[in-house]
Amino acid sequence: MPVYLDHAATTPISAPALAALTSVIARSGNPSSLHGAGRRARATVEASRETIAKAAGAHPTEVIFTSGGTEADNLAVKGLFWARNAAEPARTRILVSAIEHAAVADTVEWLEKHEGAEAIWLPVDATGTLSLAALEKELSDGGADSVALLTCMWANNEVGTIQPIAEVVALADKYGIPVHSDAVQAFGSVPVNFRNSGLAAMSISGHKIGGPVGVGALLLGRAVKLTPVLHGGGQERGVRSGTLDTAGIAAFAAAAADVTSHLESESARISELRDAIIVAVREAIPEAVLRGIDPAVAPDKRLPGNAHFTFPGCEGDSLLFLLDMAGIESSTGSACTAGVPRPSHVLLAMGLDEDTARGAQRFSLGHTSAPSDVDAFVAALPEAHARAKKAGMAGHASSIQTASTR
Repeated sequence: MPVYLDHAATTPISAPALAALTSVIARSGNPSSLHGAGRRARATVEASRETIAKAAGAHPTEVIFTSGGTEADNLAVKGLFWARNAAEPARTRILVSAIEHAAVADTVEWLEKHEGAEAIWLPVDATGTLSLAALEKELSDGGADSVALLTCMWANNEVGTIQPIAEVVALADKYGIPVHSDAVQAFGSVPVNFRNSGLAAMSISGHKIGGPVGVGALLLGRAVKLTPVLHGGGQERGVRSGTLDTAGIAAFAAAAADVTSHLESESARISELRDAIIVAVREAIPEAVLRGIDPAVAPDKRLPGNAHFTFPGCEGDSLLFLLDMAGIESSTGSACTAGVPRPSHVLLAMGLDEDTARGAQRFSLGHTSAPSDVDAFVAALPEAHARAKKAGMAGHASSIQTASTR
């Protein structure tokens, strides 16, 4: 069996979620229908809504079901921008951290290109932590009245750095600016409470916590005005139209209840495995550099399941494929456009040069991870790394040459 170290991308479905999915999917019924089957489906959806609200520290009416984190991010960023800009046309600026997931970053760029928005990319430090000083300066220099919204992820999906969300919200609140947070990586890994956060909107997803792919939610404050992205039947408070996936929602709720019921103990268990990986990599490959916040220095500032390294002189894609051949499944965490490897925008924002950023590898753990996974990884890493380093950056050079001939 392969060793799966890519839980940050998708974690295997949990037993409670699978049981809920298979139980509900066998039944028919549209939750918007008025007959018996429809009412039963509606009851399942509303019970699930209450379960997810409890798990995320929200009121049930604040849970807007979506197809996943990407849709929730799009709905939040576009919807907040359109609503705020319609109320006051001078509000054209979007404050956004430089390390956002593509679901947020690409949405902001689309609004710039098509809707007259202006993106203000907020810098991060070498650990991937948002600069509060830069944010405060942006707000206090007299430009707050032109800000439509601020969006900052709760925890970074690549290097695992947990952001100072409370401080971000406090700064924005002084100027009446709504804040959205992509909490897809944080929810189910660290304590997340929408009510206490002061956020206007927060995105979460099912397949990151042991639920199925294709279902998520936007937690939206009851007083927050949002312009819909989808139009149709007016489901979900009129904010997100579309027939609801009853089975997927039930499985999402089961996963949320399961993961939050033992969050503290499971986070501690996974943190120990992560720390074992960090120690092993440093011992086996002394030149490897841990990126993000060192958990030995600030354990509460890094996701429990995230260990991210750069390997000098080693192409990340080469290392990934060699580890995969050895039965270890990891990730570079970088985007790939038209088949050409690109360095991670997160690492570049953290101050790394392109060659260093190309040597990235993310090892992420989850509920199925065990000490034996770490042992297998430790056994496979030295040879895979030696072969990848021998190849050097040849893969990158080849990709550039190929792309230039197209």
